[in-house]
Amino acid sequence: MSLTLTAILLGILEGLTEFLPVSSTGHLILAQAFFGYDPAQWRQFNIVIQLGAILAVVVTYWKTFWKMGMGLLRLEPEALRFVRNILLGFLPAAVIGLLAKDAIDVMLGTPMVVAVALVIGGIAILALERTIPVREDVGVAGLSWKTAIAVGFAQCLAMIPGTSRSAATILGALAMGVGRKTAAEFSFFLAVPTMLGAATVKILDEPALLAGEATVGWGEIALGFLAAFLVALVVIRAFVAYVSRHGFAPFAWYRIVLGLGAIAWLTLD
Repeated sequence: MSLTLTAILLGILEGLTEFLPVSSTGHLILAQAFFGYDPAQWRQFNIVIQLGAILAVVVTYWKTFWKMGMGLLRLEPEALRFVRNILLGFLPAAVIGLLAKDAIDVMLGTPMVVAVALVIGGIAILALERTIPVREDVGVAGLSWKTAIAVGFAQCLAMIPGTSRSAATILGALAMGVGRKTAAEFSFFLAVPTMLGAATVKILDEPALLAGEATVGWGEIALGFLAAFLVALVVIRAFVAYVSRHGFAPFAWYRIVLGLGAIAWLTLD
């Protein structure tokens, strides 16, 4: 398979999975293991295409970001609560991520960790779906500061590859009594500082990642970025509309089937 086609397919995969509770990083790790790619050669690519997915959140919710930004300048209570909740939700991942960075890097090279985490996460989603009643959506600004911090700590579980940042934040929010739509949107908004922060740390640690010293060219990276951005634009709106009505169970079963299949393949390989 050519590098160009591979870049486009991986970009599509990133856009499809980044905001679904199925683990985009896990999918990329399994895809690279399945097709025999060297993960080190694709580190630069993986970082940049995640930025394409982040851009999709900003574009999709630009009115919300603009409203809250203007409200923050005027010290409006709703805007202050919105920004407070995003910052509190981001803080645990920022601190723990820096402290556990080396351990996380080791796990990123272990496909079996991804496969097991997919299964465990799927079971957890099913358990929560069946035990937690549907709650009213109050919006991100309507969450308490305690709920925002709790969801932030839940997001830290996503440092285990295959867990899914989206799944961890959404499950954490549901467990705290947050409505489905609000849980999904809070997960999207938290993605912006969390993923930007993670990308910044990687780049500062390895300046060569943006110095062109990689086997994947900037042309392929640009195609992957564009594919991730366009696909994520569609997925974000479709996901919110779907889970507001139907819940998360289909994503849980997908995780379990994929994880068991990956375990079988990795064991027999």
